[in-house]
Amino acid sequence: MKIKIGIQGELGAYSHIAAINFKKDAEIKTCATFEETFKLAYGDTNYKIIIPIENSLAGRVADIHYLLPKYKLQIHGEYFLKVEHNLLCKPEASIEDIKFVRSHAQALGQCQNIINKRKFKSIISADTAGSAKDLSEGNDKTIAAIASQLSAQIYNLKILEKNIEDEKGNVTRFLIMGKNVEQPEYKKEKKFITSCIFRVKSEPSALYKCLGGFATNQVNLTKLESFSVKNTFDQANFYLDLDGHLDQPEVNKAMEELGFHTETLDILGVYEASTFRQK
Repeated sequence: MKIKIGIQGELGAYSHIAAINFKKDAEIKTCATFEETFKLAYGDTNYKIIIPIENSLAGRVADIHYLLPKYKLQIHGEYFLKVEHNLLCKPEASIEDIKFVRSHAQALGQCQNIINKRKFKSIISADTAGSAKDLSEGNDKTIAAIASQLSAQIYNLKILEKNIEDEKGNVTRFLIMGKNVEQPEYKKEKKFITSCIFRVKSEPSALYKCLGGFATNQVNLTKLESFSVKNTFDQANFYLDLDGHLDQPEVNKAMEELGFHTETLDILGVYEASTFRQK
């Protein structure tokens, strides 16, 4: 039985590449928004979803941190994808024809050198692959799209220039998520990540107390981010990744102490760390 994976964006999106790299023969379902993608996995346990959570150049992906506590899907794994942007055009067009370039705002921002050099005018689209799809369906030779090589193949577009990003080493981290808890068995020779979201009590030194258990138990935190609760400035939720598995005594003790000092604490998942982290 084929694994079913939901992604945000059109076929050819970087999420699509991450999905087929994760499971080559997966059945892919596209969703218009991140929330629609979360709803898909929440309503159907047969689906996993692959969601971008952060980028090495652009930082965290907007909206994801608000959807994590809302749907409380479990993280089953992580995948790191090297992002390579390409300049795509209609098969009959040439570089001299291009006056406009269309893509997602982040992709446009990451390819400013070629845009400025060629004096292209930018058109912001909802996503990279969507801009390639729109280009293929139109007849305008003056528009190019910034998207993946896979998008060029899917939508029968010509690649004018490859790897046009300003900075190399542009990497996006994706989370593989689903409704069911799939916690791997602890094995000493493997590296694991535990992810959670918590809300601190509204009192002095609350965050300091929450994090003290990680220091005393020698547990390494790899990520800690705050985001406001329901558009208020009074309280914050925190997203946390740590090195380790809940079955390790030191991790268990640190999490127990965290729970004592928080208003809410949701474990989002325990999963194997990607080998990308070992580079």
